[in-house]
Amino acid sequence: MAGKYNVCLDIGGTKVLGAIFNDQNEIIYRLKKSTKENGDDVVNVEQIIINTVAEMMKEAKLKKSDINAISAGAPGVIDSDTGIVFFSPNLPWRNYDIRTPIEKKFGTKFYIGNDVNCGVLGEYKYGVAQGYKNVIGIFPGTGMGGGIIINGELYTGTGFKAGEIGHMVLDPEGPLCGCGQCGCLEAFSSKKGMSAYIVQQVARGRESFLGDKIENGVFRSKYLKKALKMNDKVAMEAVERSCHYMAVASGSLINIFSPDLIVYGGGIMEACGEIFLEKILDEVDKYCMPSIRPTVELKRAGLGDDSVLYGALAMITDSDKKKAQ
Repeated sequence: MAGKYNVCLDIGGTKVLGAIFNDQNEIIYRLKKSTKENGDDVVNVEQIIINTVAEMMKEAKLKKSDINAISAGAPGVIDSDTGIVFFSPNLPWRNYDIRTPIEKKFGTKFYIGNDVNCGVLGEYKYGVAQGYKNVIGIFPGTGMGGGIIINGELYTGTGFKAGEIGHMVLDPEGPLCGCGQCGCLEAFSSKKGMSAYIVQQVARGRESFLGDKIENGVFRSKYLKKALKMNDKVAMEAVERSCHYMAVASGSLINIFSPDLIVYGGGIMEACGEIFLEKILDEVDKYCMPSIRPTVELKRAGLGDDSVLYGALAMITDSDKKKAQ
């Protein structure tokens, strides 16, 4: 008989966030570890994940037999059926089978999916998107992720590649995006996009609190929050630009999908969500059809930094329900 605890992970380019859920879907233990502490090659990242799970189990005094399943959300294009990570932008995985070593180590089922898909799924199952059938998720962070739920099912498209909302081209003459295109939503509205704008303005001689807070092309969300409290003009311009393009993108998504809800999540929304949502709401009506807009709600994510963890949990519980049928 399977154990009653589920281990869930949010795997990022710089950290692994882990949590253990009991059979009431409550977090009883959590842990955060850096993915850079022992280098960044394939084996080390895999080992850090294993170490995170093992440490949580030890601290929570759980044996392998107590664990029902392990699940994770990670950035990139991931085949959730096979556990193959085809590509991950911030991790050294290319066509990599992450499922086999985890299952071999812990003797239990391992699930993995795209992190923002997991985040949207988490909000749909346990957060602000409960009770809605059609949901679009927009998660600005270092980059810009998206997720789509249609008629109660996560839509992943051909080859698990759907939901790249961050790479909607909004201005072909706009700034270069990391994907190689110009004028993507990510190039305007992510932390990378906002940071690039701030660096440009500082280079022109303007002052900003964030000027010396940008490392490896991004600022930390807490510094943006502080800059806004200080009425930092350059930071506010970056935010207004970010929100403008998120409103434009949201309008197009409303026209295409006519969803019940658009949910905004990720680190930026967790830190400064009220300001962002207010500015998006101020503009979005300009960019969508008046006949569609009244049936669409726009909300901040309700689970904060735990959206991906709850989405990982949903992958387990959905699979358990299918097995029971």
